Amino acid sequence: MRSKEHIANEIVSSLQKHYEHMTLFLKKLVALESPSKSKDSQHALFQLLEKKFKELNYYTIRVKGKETGGYLYARPLQRQKNNPLQLLLGHCDTVWDLDTLKKFPIKQQNNKISGPGSYDMKAGLTQILYALLTLEELQLSAYLTPVVLINSDEEIGSIESTDAIKRLSKICNRAFVLEPPLGLDGRLKTARKGIGKFVITVKGKAAHAGLDPEKGANAIVELSHQVQQLYAMNDFEKGITVNVGLIQGGYSANVIAAESSAIVDVRVLNKNDGQYITDKIYSLKPIMPNVELKIEGGIGRQPMERTPRNQVLWRIAKTKGKLIGLRLKQGISGGGSDGNTTSLYTATLDGLGTTGDGAHADHEFIYADKLVERTALLTLLLLDEMVIAN
Repeated sequence: MRSKEHIANEIVSSLQKHYEHMTLFLKKLVALESPSKSKDSQHALFQLLEKKFKELNYYTIRVKGKETGGYLYARPLQRQKNNPLQLLLGHCDTVWDLDTLKKFPIKQQNNKISGPGSYDMKAGLTQILYALLTLEELQLSAYLTPVVLINSDEEIGSIESTDAIKRLSKICNRAFVLEPPLGLDGRLKTARKGIGKFVITVKGKAAHAGLDPEKGANAIVELSHQVQQLYAMNDFEKGITVNVGLIQGGYSANVIAAESSAIVDVRVLNKNDGQYITDKIYSLKPIMPNVELKIEGGIGRQPMERTPRNQVLWRIAKTKGKLIGLRLKQGISGGGSDGNTTSLYTATLDGLGTTGDGAHADHEFIYADKLVERTALLTLLLLDEMVIAN
């Protein structure tokens, strides 16, 4: 019987043999540009992924979206039907526009592979496929059956795929999210802030700014008062952030503004703080006379908290990492992902992608030598037999 250390070494050796193929496949994924809001562009990428899963003897379902490119679901054709499930979750959409490659081409130099979507998160998709390939090649059987969902709308809030993610999360014992890790030291994401969006609209009264300004009620001035109150809600020690990121209002410089609005981004570390800040925003009242305040929105993505079951999964990862020489650390992300959703229903570990930097920035890259080690970690996690209590 092979020891855990021996199996870990076999996995790393197998992946090292595939290193060139892995990097070529990653570059191929990056070359297939796939903006969130360009669903037609995602077709070729989904075709490639579907082909690769079928080569692994996986059954696939492609669900097309109405406004997005939809999602791809895959599971082994041969499986033990009564065994528990584990979810591999990733997204193929990027924040980059079509033809970004013309100004930001794919490059590999100085141990970096760069290009739009390389880090966030086409390296993660590469890891999913090669982890499953490694299990097959080494004839290693995962007790928890791996099932895969890759969506095309994560960067715009998973507007059409969230229901599918929820359904899978409810029947899976754990979820591995292949988003990029945190920082250049590659910390795994064991907590993520919840995200809220609120719209504050002020209705005032128009009047001529020169002839009879006293007859008007300036919605912009009222909104400026509300903005100050919103900023007073920030509590950095608790991890509560409230940011007014967009303001609109007015018609003309010589008209007292009859309407103005603000879009507010809110981030919280736990569900209780989410409810607290939601109640506080909805309790806002007009400061000036003759104006009305309309408040809409809420917390759209609940926080991914460090729940006991999530921490069990983190400790498993930490132990598996030591088998291949990794000294893993955990971290908290200020951004959200589909891990926020899975964590509501099952044990979740996020940030299992490849170490690099520059998500959504024009220096986006991964460290090429980290692709093997992070894929090896994922493979070892898939082999873990612990069924986590929910």
